[in-house]
Amino acid sequence: MKTINIGILGYGVVGTGVAKLLKEQQELIKSRIGAFLNLKTIADIDTTTNRGVDLGNTKLVPDANIILNDPEIDIVVETIGGETFAKKFILTALENKKHVVTANKALIAGFGNDLVKTAGKNQVDLAFEASCGGCMPIIKSLRESLVANNIKSMSGILNGTCNYILTKISKDGSEFEDALKQAQKLGFAEAEPSLDIDGYDTAHKLAILNSLAHGIKINLKDIHVEGIRNITPVDIEAAKSFGYTIKLLAIGKIHENFVEARVHPTMISNTNPLANVDKSMNAIIIDGNATGQTMLYGHGAGMMPTASAVLSDLADIARNIICGTRDRLPILGYTKDNIKSIPILPIEELYTRYYMRFKAQDKPGVLSKISGILGKNNISIESVYQKGRMNNGNVPIVMIVHKAKEAWVQKALQEISLVDSIVGSPVIIRIE
Repeated sequence: MKTINIGILGYGVVGTGVAKLLKEQQELIKSRIGAFLNLKTIADIDTTTNRGVDLGNTKLVPDANIILNDPEIDIVVETIGGETFAKKFILTALENKKHVVTANKALIAGFGNDLVKTAGKNQVDLAFEASCGGCMPIIKSLRESLVANNIKSMSGILNGTCNYILTKISKDGSEFEDALKQAQKLGFAEAEPSLDIDGYDTAHKLAILNSLAHGIKINLKDIHVEGIRNITPVDIEAAKSFGYTIKLLAIGKIHENFVEARVHPTMISNTNPLANVDKSMNAIIIDGNATGQTMLYGHGAGMMPTASAVLSDLADIARNIICGTRDRLPILGYTKDNIKSIPILPIEELYTRYYMRFKAQDKPGVLSKISGILGKNNISIESVYQKGRMNNGNVPIVMIVHKAKEAWVQKALQEISLVDSIVGSPVIIRIE
């Protein structure tokens, strides 16, 4: 039986999970692949901490170059994270004709086009199933299972931290800061949570998925990104009164000449399956022209779910090695001659429905002033929800408006914010 040697860069949470699966599921993996996946070496600056894994004959070394320059290692697994050392190590591994598996969505989203080019030049595989959605096989689905489908749209909950926080606000009436602290206490949120709560982690994943779905170059910089810091229990309660739930969504849609790619808090109907995805779980709905809607659901992060996705990539590459083939599947789902540059729609050009919230002094005529400004900007009101006074005497006014252009909405909000009776900045949430 063939032996395929593996080296892991980084022995943190994910690296430990990968080592654990390779050791503990060795016989199962061997029986399914037809080869022995031998974890030869792990590199990490911390070589003394006990991770609870019996490494046996596996070497734990402090220098990544020992793996990168070892001619016997066939596949390098990168679990360091970040964009500096990880990028350097991956490029070196690819140049040394080693296949690479990574869970590093920030690196793929930011530099994936260059990494794919380097892998192609050296005729080796670059795999990153674990970069999007944890254990959900999103990349495999887009690249293989849905190969005969034009992907019309995708909408997904791809960050467990944000989903947990929004669930706490919705179910318990928690304020944002309290929900965030609870998420940090439970390990769902980092001590510095900006990457998650400001939407950037989700945008990294959407940039990758858009490329796979539509055959376009990875484009992170043009994705519109908003986070969940401004969502309050008032918004959650108002959404419920209208029959909606608020989720942080990654939304991708293909049009004839452009792609929609946006990440922001979104109101979705309570009948939408995503409305029932709670706590730290992830899910995505993919709409193909042949399949209709397909939904994937599962843990989007965590040691073992992420390690499971890494092992699926290892298995694919190992099977390629056994068969003596390389580059069997295009890394981005399309052959390189068919990767296009399609522009992402500027958010100002978006047409959708909106939820709006204003905080106003309790004075006559405020609602008519707001309505007048909206009407002047081609925005018509669908419904209004107004609660009683707040403790400070101000009144929250919330409304749903019919489909309008984002540029019109932003202009109207600027004008409304200048009205004397309006307190603070208006809030909008887009409706899907």
